[in-house]
Amino acid sequence: MLTSKYLKSLSAILLLLIVFAGSISAQVDDQANKVISKKTIESLIQGLEIDNDGLQSSCAYWLGEYKITEAVVPLQKLLSQDESEAVRISAALALFKLGTPIAIHSLKGAIRFDESERVRRFSSIFYSAYLDQLKENENQIEEKGWLARKN
Repeated sequence: MLTSKYLKSLSAILLLLIVFAGSISAQVDDQANKVISKKTIESLIQGLEIDNDGLQSSCAYWLGEYKITEAVVPLQKLLSQDESEAVRISAALALFKLGTPIAIHSLKGAIRFDESERVRRFSSIFYSAYLDQLKENENQIEEKGWLARKN
């Protein structure tokens, strides 16, 4: 007789196989020119709902790494509702990597309202890194503008 823990582990392994095997209708990531299929994106998003902290964290990581903006809402749900600190931190990191206004707003919410000091601290670190990136981008724009006026 199969136990529920065994079935959960088996379904997690199957989901991982699907994630890395899918290859229909590709989406290209501009930064790294990586090809990601729609099936892979769907599998990664579905992986956020599996009751396995490692799988959820891994899926969150890859959704952020590939900048899959369709995952913002499921990642927000994970950040605000999951019981595991590690999973919530992974969701916060993924939202930071996505960098959309709504994703960043979710980080700010976690800084203020998450029950875990650890999740609040990591969310704060990610938000500070986001602000640093904004400042760096502004400085680059100003330098380019100055150079354009000079020429």
